[in-house]
Amino acid sequence: MENIITIIGNFGFPIAVAAYLLVRIESKLTQLTDSIHELTTVIKSMK
Repeated sequence: MENIITIIGNFGFPIAVAAYLLVRIESKLTQLTDSIHELTTVIKSMK
């Protein structure tokens, strides 16, 4: 039982930080994808 608590203590914090960063970065990735699509459209219209 102590081993399980130790494992959760050791890995719980890094997992929580990783999940938080994934949630924060997801919106930025969506914005970046939209910008790339818009840039592609502008470049195609220039030709």
